Amino acid sequence: MKNKYFEDAYLFLLIATFGISLFIGIIVAPTIFGSELSFADEVLTKFQEGLLMTTIFVKFNYLLNFVIATIITFEIINYKNGIWDKFTFSAIFIFISTALLFTNYYTPQILELQSLENTEGKIFENLHFASELDFKIFTFALLFLIIRKLKLL
Repeated sequence: MKNKYFEDAYLFLLIATFGISLFIGIIVAPTIFGSELSFADEVLTKFQEGLLMTTIFVKFNYLLNFVIATIITFEIINYKNGIWDKFTFSAIFIFISTALLFTNYYTPQILELQSLENTEGKIFENLHFASELDFKIFTFALLFLIIRKLKLL
């Protein structure tokens, strides 16, 4: 039996998470890393801007991990009720795997390099690029999942 309120809350959580991802990527990151454009003088160094951005991502990771757990729970229930398709599964798999990479690999690696104050080399640059790419992939996978869920309503 379907629970419309649970489905609506689930969809709301997915849409809110997508919106937060867009907000972080489009508004927050460029603002923080362009702080010199907002102030007459350089208030923060690039390293300090990076620390601030990482703090935001650490907090965002809590939401991502909650969303991952919610998706797994909700979709297992759907699967048991015979509500399943390969496109939804693909979006779920891509989202969960890339979100877990972001929260459990990229963020801790960046935190470690920041603690060593080693953010000026090729290793950090490549890690940062890969984390940005991963962030974009899970954001688009989440969008695809939202679209699939809206079509299946």
